[in-house]
Amino acid sequence: MSNQSVNWAAIDANPKFQVLHRKKTTFLWGLMIFSTVYYFLLPIGAAYFQDLFKIKVWGAVNVGLLFALSEFVVAWGIAFIYSRKANTEFDAMAQEIINDVNNGSIK
Repeated sequence: MSNQSVNWAAIDANPKFQVLHRKKTTFLWGLMIFSTVYYFLLPIGAAYFQDLFKIKVWGAVNVGLLFALSEFVVAWGIAFIYSRKANTEFDAMAQEIINDVNNGSIK
């Protein structure tokens, strides 16, 4: 089916698409809020909890440095969580909508 013949308004109005959009939006907002809060904990901690961030863990490595490095781990974790959710749930829901379009169920 070519892009010119796809009725995007019908797809948008389809209940399956609405469920997919709602689930994906809710999931992404949750990840975004978590990542934003975690990101801002670093400058807040460095400004207001300096004694905690200065605690030596090993040699020159302190809690602040470990927390800063944990930002990378959290970012990769978020990417992993999203990719798993997308691959297991969102892609299957999207494929079902595509199949409906191809079968003529959505016109």
